Amino acid sequence: MRRQQKSSTFPRHTRALEALKTRGRYRELQPRAGHDFASNDYLGLAGSDVLRAAAAEALARGVPVAAGGSRLLRGNDAEHQLLEQEAAAFFGTEAALFMGGGFQANLAIFSTLPQQGDLVLHDALIHASTHDGMKLGRAEARSFAHNDAAAATQAIADWRAGGGTGQVWIAVEGVYSMDGDLAPLTELKALADRDGAVLVVDEAHSTGVFGDAGRGLGHRIAQSANVLSLHTCGKALGASGGLICGAAPLIDMLINKARAFIYATAPSPLNAALVRAALQELSQNPARQLGAWENIAHAHAEAARLCGISELASQILPVVIGADRRAMAVAAALQGQGYDVRGIRPPTVPRGTSRLRVPITLNTPREVITGLFTDLARTLEETPE
Repeated sequence: MRRQQKSSTFPRHTRALEALKTRGRYRELQPRAGHDFASNDYLGLAGSDVLRAAAAEALARGVPVAAGGSRLLRGNDAEHQLLEQEAAAFFGTEAALFMGGGFQANLAIFSTLPQQGDLVLHDALIHASTHDGMKLGRAEARSFAHNDAAAATQAIADWRAGGGTGQVWIAVEGVYSMDGDLAPLTELKALADRDGAVLVVDEAHSTGVFGDAGRGLGHRIAQSANVLSLHTCGKALGASGGLICGAAPLIDMLINKARAFIYATAPSPLNAALVRAALQELSQNPARQLGAWENIAHAHAEAARLCGISELASQILPVVIGADRRAMAVAAALQGQGYDVRGIRPPTVPRGTSRLRVPITLNTPREVITGLFTDLARTLEETPE
């Protein structure tokens, strides 16, 4: 239900909100309803018996629900440390650090690790949390064309030619959350090796889905000292939080210097226990990842057959519509037909590329996936430009 707004209170804010409505960019919270084509619960773990049982077992052995303080005070629990040890072993890195979420983790990484005189070279479509971290940091930031390793190479050469002598930090996502395409990690790792750079890979949407046992798109390079990975826990792992995995000196630097870590209340120890259980499920039950990919392959085939949407690479299917209002109208029509599909507008995506973001999860049967793309094709025809 929409809250009533008093125009006489905070008039500038009210005008700004009215402008968003006029442009078709006003946002409201919506309840869950219909078949899941909106969540990032890629492996169906969030509501699973696996995590319910893990929660009950953890509570039975006395794991606290809340931490009660920051990790550097009394908030450091044995569950946090067990998770970090197990995550480092699972992802093949020297160390790991558990934080409250992926956004907080990116703030910590980019406000702390790149130093004055360094360069953060980031993909043009990098996540907003990385941008916010860079704003808080002391390093220079430059972008390179999306997924273009040659452009990244040239950007570093230009920076070096201009007198840049510090460390370069190349920031990318494994799977891009709004386009669903994959970073060219092999080429970017080779670039990092040549320049002595650090490759920072946000695996938020690849953890659980890509790699051996869901270790992520960059699982084959994660053990390298010049690779730092972020695995968020609120998507395929079905819980919440973020795991920063990499070389021990980088993790120790975050513990000692990252304000987003030092001054934040520690994540729930109970939640750490759930993430431990999710990682164990990935290790022991390959059928969950396999089942997700069967659904993804089916969705790719149906999107191409029914809607002409091709060149898909992951569980995230973008349906680019263009105009803000038309994208939201198509989303609303599909919601009315029982599909929880959400429209995505600027500034989350570039102007003129408003879209439906259709993630495929284990929560939705294949016949429902076919139904979605059948109804989407008809709805696109019936919704005016």
